[in-house]
Amino acid sequence: MPTITEAYVDSLAPNAGAIKNGRDLVKKNSFPQLNETEDGSLLFGECKGSGKEPYRCSVDFANEANPVFRCTCPSRQFPCKHTLGLLYARALGKSFERADIPQDIAEKRDKAEKREEKKKEAAAADNGDAAKAKRKTNKSALVKKIAVQLDGLGMLEKLVLQLTQSGLGSVDKKTLQMVEEQAKQLGNHYIPGAQAGLREFVLTMRAEGDREAVYTSAMEKLLALRALTKKGKSYLEQRAENPDLPMETASTLEEQLGHAWQLAELREYGRVQTDAELVQLAFLSYADEARGEFADTGWWIDLKEGAIRVTRHLRPFRAVRALREEDTFHGVVKAEELFVYPGDLNARVRWEASTFRDPEPADYAKIKALAAPSYPEVVKQAKNVIKNPLADKNPVLLVAFRSIERMGDEYLLRDAQGKPLPVADIGLGGRPTTPMLSLLGDEELRDQAALVMFRHDLEANRLSVQIMSIVTDRRIVRLLY
Repeated sequence: MPTITEAYVDSLAPNAGAIKNGRDLVKKNSFPQLNETEDGSLLFGECKGSGKEPYRCSVDFANEANPVFRCTCPSRQFPCKHTLGLLYARALGKSFERADIPQDIAEKRDKAEKREEKKKEAAAADNGDAAKAKRKTNKSALVKKIAVQLDGLGMLEKLVLQLTQSGLGSVDKKTLQMVEEQAKQLGNHYIPGAQAGLREFVLTMRAEGDREAVYTSAMEKLLALRALTKKGKSYLEQRAENPDLPMETASTLEEQLGHAWQLAELREYGRVQTDAELVQLAFLSYADEARGEFADTGWWIDLKEGAIRVTRHLRPFRAVRALREEDTFHGVVKAEELFVYPGDLNARVRWEASTFRDPEPADYAKIKALAAPSYPEVVKQAKNVIKNPLADKNPVLLVAFRSIERMGDEYLLRDAQGKPLPVADIGLGGRPTTPMLSLLGDEELRDQAALVMFRHDLEANRLSVQIMSIVTDRRIVRLLY
């Protein structure tokens, strides 16, 4: 069984409301009975409910990486507040009596073990000792889909050319309505990245404020759409001629063209790390109006590879109540398999089976040791990403700093050689972090590491960073969480 801390239980909760409700059950002493098995692999008990009979709840750690939650309550929330309350009771030091495993749970464990054995036997029969067979492609369906995608990219290409030639100053409300209709039509062409990009252009043009700044941002989005249509058409035409060509894994092109990567595909392309350890350095949940969804985004450092990875949990606006909301996580994740999606500097990752532990001083020391020491090298790395029209315009890196200094109304990061990095709020989800720097002490402002997000201001031709968190020898100071 993993070390059960409040942070660990928080990470399992589907939303903030479930966290509060689970904690309240413990505060109200709603558990007249709390039990655990001799080996500690099962926590179970009874919780007072609205009826005469208490709810029987349990958390089974037979498979530590994938605990099983069971409860007799009618809640559709998973895990429910009763199983969360059971875990909070353990995390908060409540006394659990030793007891034998209940018969019904023993039977369910036995059935689960037999199912797992059958899966392993089936997998062994399919694979033998040879390498796994490559996934078969339905060539006919692929070619048909590509034809529809190419048709959509052709429509988008004409629209981008029209907008560019006529000039952004001539774009009025009627034009934006037409562009919005075109964006809706792209939904039938399996190119969600292009559709979202076009919607972003519309939202940008409708924004209030300095028109020159608006036009600069809007033109940047048109250039990205132009690059997507050009590279997308070339790539899809090649795949249409030869469906057996390997998929693009050096960039997010496939994903922008509508492909949803399956874990089996990532494994086939060798995009899997084993026994990975990750620590979350920053977290932000924001509304992506162009895609119509909330994006719960975490930035993590891979303690083995040293790379900054990203997790992104998407919750469509229309289904937000039915989906679990991700939150800040404070522990160290130990993933048996870490699936790395195609991407550039900050590749997206996902894991299935994992365990957790509390961070130790050695972890903070390792994170600081992985921070980039030279700002000229860091700037070069960030610029190489930003200049790619299809890459993320806001790369994130971990940098070491000698000091964070205030210069008038601005702040600067300085490396060991005294080279500066200007600090500014870059509109990250509408969350400024620079004002928080004045609240930090000398310990956080000297000889530490910072997670920073880059942005290139086209108008001022200036590269600046927003500080997302600071890593010291004994903790992570999160400015975004």
